[in-house]
Amino acid sequence: MTKKELIEKVSGLTALNESQATSATDAVFGTITKELLKGNKVQILGFGTFSVKIRKARKGRNPRTGEEIEIPASVNVHFKQGKNIKAAMNE
Repeated sequence: MTKKELIEKVSGLTALNESQATSATDAVFGTITKELLKGNKVQILGFGTFSVKIRKARKGRNPRTGEEIEIPASVNVHFKQGKNIKAAMNE
């Protein structure tokens, strides 16, 4: 599903027109992004939790040459599904 398709679904399920649904969707994603950039966790009950995970720098190997390489540290967004979604997916 693309963002456009999501906006169309939100518009169809609510009394919002497409422009209002776009604004609402952008506001939700923007708020989640801003909180994650601050290092905060975003928990949406019944849906899941977004959090920031920091991976330390580590050594790896180039699979083609076998040469050892340095993999830099990185910051990633982690999503843990809520129990409602988990139960629905496993039915």
